[in-house]
Amino acid sequence: MKDLQRVGGLAALVEAATYIVGFAIGLIFLSDYLAGDMSAAETVKYIVDKEGTLYAWYTIIYVVNGIFLVVLAQSLAARFRSEVPSLAQTGAVFGFIWAGLVLASGMITLIGFGTLTDLHAESPTDAALVWESLSTVQDGLGGGIEIVGGLWIVLVSWAAHVTQRLPRFLNYLGVLAGIAGIATIAP
Repeated sequence: MKDLQRVGGLAALVEAATYIVGFAIGLIFLSDYLAGDMSAAETVKYIVDKEGTLYAWYTIIYVVNGIFLVVLAQSLAARFRSEVPSLAQTGAVFGFIWAGLVLASGMITLIGFGTLTDLHAESPTDAALVWESLSTVQDGLGGGIEIVGGLWIVLVSWAAHVTQRLPRFLNYLGVLAGIAGIATIAP
């Protein structure tokens, strides 16, 4: 149990680092991409031109994040299991589902970038159509609606509140952040 908690602590730090590094890369190198005001054809051209940076960015924010999210979800569930077993187990399930969605979203996007780059050389118009499909799938899995992640954060925060394992302010902040994630379901 103690080793799992230590590994979970490390996973939490890696998770935080993926967000910090992801935001930094996004703001410094990919602000045009993230603004979302390019046409599909312009976006594909941007992806082709910045494929290496985008590949690294998606690897960090989706693949690395998803891998360490599994460890963090397992660690937090173990931490709360003795006092709130059902809440801990339900939270773990949502954490694992979220990790799977994050990983799938990232891997589909990474594979899609290669397809877009190859197709763009032959037909930029077809590449733009593929991008529209790819971005819809990616957003559906984990880039646009954060309901699963929001539920996980609410459950973990509530378990921490009930067990008094974390400061009350942090628990309430987590519940609010989780509700914000759940609210992304609204159009």
